Amino acid sequence: MFLRLVYESFRRQKRRKLLAGIAIMLGVAVATAMIAVATDIGDKINREMRSYRANLVVIPQEDTLDLEIAGVNLKPPSDGAFLNEADLPKIKGTFWRHNIVGFTPMLPVSVKVGTESTPATLLGTYFAKPLTFGKDDFVTGVRATNGWWKVDGEWPSDGTEDVLVGQRLASHINAKPGGAVEINGQPHRISGVLLSGDSEDDGIVASIGLAQQLLGKPGAVRRVYVSALTKPEDALARRDPKTMNAELFDRWYCSPYVQSIAYQLQEVIPHSHAEQIRQVEQTEGTVLARIKGLMLLVTLAALFASALAVSAAMATAIFERRAEVGLMKALGGGDASIAALFFTEAALLAVIGGAAGYVGGVVLAHQIGRTIFNSEISIQPVLLPVILAIAVAVTFAGSAAAIRKAVKFDPVYALRGDA
Repeated sequence: MFLRLVYESFRRQKRRKLLAGIAIMLGVAVATAMIAVATDIGDKINREMRSYRANLVVIPQEDTLDLEIAGVNLKPPSDGAFLNEADLPKIKGTFWRHNIVGFTPMLPVSVKVGTESTPATLLGTYFAKPLTFGKDDFVTGVRATNGWWKVDGEWPSDGTEDVLVGQRLASHINAKPGGAVEINGQPHRISGVLLSGDSEDDGIVASIGLAQQLLGKPGAVRRVYVSALTKPEDALARRDPKTMNAELFDRWYCSPYVQSIAYQLQEVIPHSHAEQIRQVEQTEGTVLARIKGLMLLVTLAALFASALAVSAAMATAIFERRAEVGLMKALGGGDASIAALFFTEAALLAVIGGAAGYVGGVVLAHQIGRTIFNSEISIQPVLLPVILAIAVAVTFAGSAAAIRKAVKFDPVYALRGDA
């Protein structure tokens, strides 16, 4: 009899149940999409930001030593110490090598540009340099790590003496793509004009081989910028590895913290010091926290709206069935059995609407991934039972007030239609 009453309820109130089901489906679809994106968004944003700026810098260990007496810096006014370019492929030999999106060596050299011998800085680097470490072949350089750089013309090839001229310098010396520029009295083809929005706009960017030749130091590298996929800092990440026991150190070392990756870079590059670029890391954490916070607000708003719609639909449906409730009470039906009937109907409605909403949410999440991140959003199998539980909770929350009123119906007034 109980199941028949549930069946008749759905058969006779198709429109009410359909409206409630649609409300549940829409709320759950938004919740599914937001939860799926939020659980997968960390790596997506991390990778997106790594294509725009490095988050680690490697410098010679000697540069970390201060030589000051009475507040006076006694270091010689030179370019300082250098790293060895031959050691750079070892970066791909670290434990977290697959998290290294790219790296870019830098070697600045002071030069004279043009017929007027305008002083400028020539920055030697990799553009898209093919390298090999062990059995791995990879390409790295500013085209992988400095995604915000724009070039009017063509990118130079590594190993050539073609150069990029910064936009402000190009305006000053009237340089054009395809033309030529004198650097220390030697002509070089201008492959393109660079717009970086930074100090490079006042100088020249060339292959690192040309910079080493001008400096007279083959294989020299001043610093290396590294883009790595990392996880947000926690208490363990901020611990000093020297204070850890062996078990804790292994856990720290095998976690993709920016600090542990920096530690591993120091291990593979001799006489180096690696540190995080804190401004980049903090910006990334702030952006990620705000996006997740916005998604949480959207999810709560959608579920709240769904609960309100379910509450209105259930209240109307129960009011239309007041005579039925009165008859059940007159025949000896208790409050618990009546409440169980309505909660069973609500649970079935939640499961059906939740399942439909889950499918819609998965489609929406994939669309968001393709549109915003140009990649697929990974949907974890555990999300389905979580979403169904949320759907049941929202439906019960929206139905509770109406069901509570139904069990308090006076059978006499309910049968007369006055309730």
